Amino acid sequence: MTLLSLSGVSFAYAAGKTVLHGIDLAVRDGGNLGIVGESGSGKTTLLKLLLGLERASAGTVSFRGAPLDARDRGFMLGFRRSVQAVFQDPYSSLDPRQRVSDIVAEPLRSLKIGTDIAEAVAQALRDVDLPPDAAGRYPHEFSGGQRQRIAIARAIVARPALIVADEVVSALDLTTRTRIIDLMRALSTRTTFVVVSHDIALVALLCERLVVLEKGRIVEEGATREILARPSHPYTQRLLASTPRMPARG
Repeated sequence: MTLLSLSGVSFAYAAGKTVLHGIDLAVRDGGNLGIVGESGSGKTTLLKLLLGLERASAGTVSFRGAPLDARDRGFMLGFRRSVQAVFQDPYSSLDPRQRVSDIVAEPLRSLKIGTDIAEAVAQALRDVDLPPDAAGRYPHEFSGGQRQRIAIARAIVARPALIVADEVVSALDLTTRTRIIDLMRALSTRTTFVVVSHDIALVALLCERLVVLEKGRIVEEGATREILARPSHPYTQRLLASTPRMPARG
């Protein structure tokens, strides 16, 4: 089943500069998708469209076959329950004034999801391998990797169908990065991930399919293994040449 799709989508900011051109993209349930490209390739704008934070200048963004309509509050409530995000910087994405229990519970409260909040938070913390006493502590008491685990717990607590992860490990050291990647691989057995990154090696470890963006256009897409083994576009070849080769795992 297709969760989220873009058909003929272009996007231009108010100044008239078009940053995405005719994007066709499908995110299928159970199939992690990687979106890679250098700075200025259009990744951030594409992420905003996937999250419903911007409206396409042309084309259609659809969720489970229905056009994404920000004016339809009921539809968007269902969309927000089903699609969550994890952002790049675990230091700035968490409110330092709130305890972890309140941070993780925020989607349940804001989306009015009827559940036992304390138990849901406790389960989310268990799912990301944080101890039970983490719930009563504050973000500054944790390391960078632990903070990113808290951010992931917040994203999964409402049991979304899809998580969009934006440069999710780029602010972390190599050892911590590996642990977060392994965590996301474990979670992807029940939640589909879209991973937006400049790091094609990271995407190779998490995603079965790959989309390569250059200057707002998709220049290559397909199975990650095939693209890593036989990149056809010169831009993809340059990306791979500048990145340590790491084979995709099945």
